[in-house]
Amino acid sequence: MNSFLLVVDNPDRWPLDLPGVELVSARKYLSDPAYAVPKRYKVINMCRSYRYQSVGYYVSLLAGARAHRPLPSVSTMLDLKSQSIVRTVGSEIETLMGQALKPLQSDRFTLSIYFGQNMARRYERLCRALYNLFPAPLLRAQFSRDAQQRWALVNISPIASSELGEDHRQFVQEAARNYFSKPVYVRKSRKAYRFDLAILVDPKEPNPPSNEKALKLFEKAADSLGIAVEFIGPDDYGRLTAFDGLFIRQTTAVDHHTYRFARRAEAENMVVIDDPLSILRCANKVFLAEMLQRHNVPAPRTCIIHRDNYKSIPEQLGLPLILKQPDSAFSHGVVKASDPADYLSKVEGFLKDSDLVIGQEFRPTDFDWRVGILEGKVLYVCRYYMARGHWQIYNHSKKGRDSTGNADTLEIADAPSAIVEAATKAAALIGNGLYGVDLKEVDGKPVVIEINDNPSIDAGVEDDVAHDQLYETIMRVFLRRMEAKRESR
Repeated sequence: MNSFLLVVDNPDRWPLDLPGVELVSARKYLSDPAYAVPKRYKVINMCRSYRYQSVGYYVSLLAGARAHRPLPSVSTMLDLKSQSIVRTVGSEIETLMGQALKPLQSDRFTLSIYFGQNMARRYERLCRALYNLFPAPLLRAQFSRDAQQRWALVNISPIASSELGEDHRQFVQEAARNYFSKPVYVRKSRKAYRFDLAILVDPKEPNPPSNEKALKLFEKAADSLGIAVEFIGPDDYGRLTAFDGLFIRQTTAVDHHTYRFARRAEAENMVVIDDPLSILRCANKVFLAEMLQRHNVPAPRTCIIHRDNYKSIPEQLGLPLILKQPDSAFSHGVVKASDPADYLSKVEGFLKDSDLVIGQEFRPTDFDWRVGILEGKVLYVCRYYMARGHWQIYNHSKKGRDSTGNADTLEIADAPSAIVEAATKAAALIGNGLYGVDLKEVDGKPVVIEINDNPSIDAGVEDDVAHDQLYETIMRVFLRRMEAKRESR
């Protein structure tokens, strides 16, 4: 379990009473060899300044180098200084801001956030969201409302402990005590684990990448290798630095918390699968279409559709044809246009939300191949059959057992070599992560349909051949990468 270490400029002037928390000066933390060892500390950096190359900056910098867990991290400090990041974050929580701040009469508002909390409960969700995006002990967020009555986040900055008013200190002390009373990580046993791995899941997701049994098998495999697993959710963004690695088992998207988690994990020098670049590349079908074409990977005839050419596309691809919104995944945002009227209706609907749309020739088959690949090595080969009476594997217009087709898994050696080779070549164009390459076999030749990060790994389907070995193989990659990260430190 991690121990809390509260680092301040001058312990004699520290205004709060926090029993059970080790209080140390910044100078001592930076210079005393006793703190230079990789002990399981959670370092709470309460220095008055996080300015670049200040003492507070070096506290978090060296805490990261010592494999301690700094709050805030250096990347958070830099984010707080970046107006572009502040503006981007503001747009992400626009709805939440509107709900929380709507009753205010003034067009300007300042919100104090103490360990993710505020004295007024009506701002609780907004405070938690901002703390998750900028994990730091004490924050001050400033908002303004424009002529259209829309609130915007103008600035967010740390609060020095010396700036705390007398009327706020009791609440800050209680918020801090609540924070410190929650262990950063509670192990399920007394076993000595070498690393901590967070697995990001959403129990409410209707079609998650891994079912509950598969998640338990991942946990079992990790445990056998000395890796402690904790399942986390979207609200745990602020706790991410408590772990050595992140495994995303939610359907990913760029404008989604999964991408922010991946980006934060990478910035904190954690091992993350899948990494943000892989998410970015796989999520956008425009990028994939261009990349596959440029590298001569066999794919269906594809056109990038925009407002200037959309009327001519049926002549080029024929009808019926497939339309994909750029960020489609797992059959969501993918439709078939059967005739000219149907095509115009659907493509014009897509172009209202995106400047570009993907059009592909329709190549009907009884099943699609899926090749799971990690670090360029094949993990599994499956055949996914089309949902009953439908042209896709998933039929999202239906509910119940017929919404998904059947599947079977083959020995890798029994799969067509051309399918495996095309999948491996396509995955290498994305990166070195975990991918699921979808292909069709047309006239005996492979055709790559798309490449997905975060592919399905369900107990009873993708593990039907490799069984427990599939989960252990993936966990061994985490182990090797985490060992390399620790060695580099």
